[in-house]
Amino acid sequence: MRKHPWLKAENYRVRMEGTPYESSYGDGYGCFEILSPNRRDVLRCIVTDGDYKAAELDEKFAWEHVSVSLLHRCPTWEEMNFIKEVFWRDDECVMQLHVPKSEHINCHPFCLHLWKPLLAEIPRPPGEAVA
Repeated sequence: MRKHPWLKAENYRVRMEGTPYESSYGDGYGCFEILSPNRRDVLRCIVTDGDYKAAELDEKFAWEHVSVSLLHRCPTWEEMNFIKEVFWRDDECVMQLHVPKSEHINCHPFCLHLWKPLLAEIPRPPGEAVA
């Protein structure tokens, strides 16, 4: 993940005082409302950069994560790629997951997620197989 402060995102940080999402400039977590590349929609992002020290004790902290949502539709591929570029470097691989149906938890019908493990590399198919 890019080092924080996330210069491409800090102007869009939402303070959300008194909530679990309350954060300040430069924190490695928080809520952001970022204008979509289409310049019409606002992408609400909830972000955490994970915690290496805590990850050694509990793997639930071993993830960088950004949720991306809109009020009336799911984000497009272009919007998800845009958010990936805001929070991660070009040389990093992040993923969306399709977990087994028995593990689905849907807190918002128009929300997608980007994930990157802190303690492992994401396995990928050969480059020529990914077009």
